[in-house]
Amino acid sequence: MNHIDLTGRCAIVTGGARGIGLAIATRLLQSGARVSLWDMDATALAQATEELKALGTVHTAVTDVTNAESIEAAAAATAAALGKLDILVNNAGIAGTNAKTWETDPKEWRRVLDINLNGPFHCCRAVIPHLLRNGYGRIVNIASIAGKEGNPNAAHYSASKAGVISLTKSLGKELATSNVVVNCVTPAVIATDILKQMAQTHIDYMLSKIPMGRFGKTEEAAALVAWLSSEDCSFTTGAVFDLSGGRATY
Repeated sequence: MNHIDLTGRCAIVTGGARGIGLAIATRLLQSGARVSLWDMDATALAQATEELKALGTVHTAVTDVTNAESIEAAAAATAAALGKLDILVNNAGIAGTNAKTWETDPKEWRRVLDINLNGPFHCCRAVIPHLLRNGYGRIVNIASIAGKEGNPNAAHYSASKAGVISLTKSLGKELATSNVVVNCVTPAVIATDILKQMAQTHIDYMLSKIPMGRFGKTEEAAALVAWLSSEDCSFTTGAVFDLSGGRATY
């Protein structure tokens, strides 16, 4: 494992109790950061803390990314607990159920957009003032290759991730002279429990699009996020980093 130096940095990882979020938290801790895991599953947070505590300082906050008040309270509590905030990784998200666009329940459409797109907005809104006060910050948004290509039978997910890409670009421009950089990662499928939410036909479709013939690993996503969270990532903002096994070639 290549060493990325995050010594002294304080990071938030949303959806940090499992999957990609847990892998990211692990890599950030291994790089020297103190990490706060934000998740709505208190039991999973306790399990993750037990797993990670040997690596360094782990703070947790039970949060609902769709609730602005919950996120503002979590940001204040985390800043108090860790002493400051330097890094925000917006990872929390859901796949939603698979259906044709015109057969999608409006409630399901709103649920996916609320978590996947409104969630990062609420987190950025609450955390960015802390970063500006520090005069330093790194924000990494986890989008998806679906946000660039639009997956069939997943219009809600695809639209939400397209929104995350645009949010990243807008924030990158707004913060360009503040020493706070904002970038996003657009993975193809990463092998996590999110696959359990999807129909097998949809999983097979997505795998068929990847030239490497496999899904990504959580550790591969974590490695990219760790670099994007570091001081070495200093002249890149509003950018989109593919992690697609060759699926995206543009």
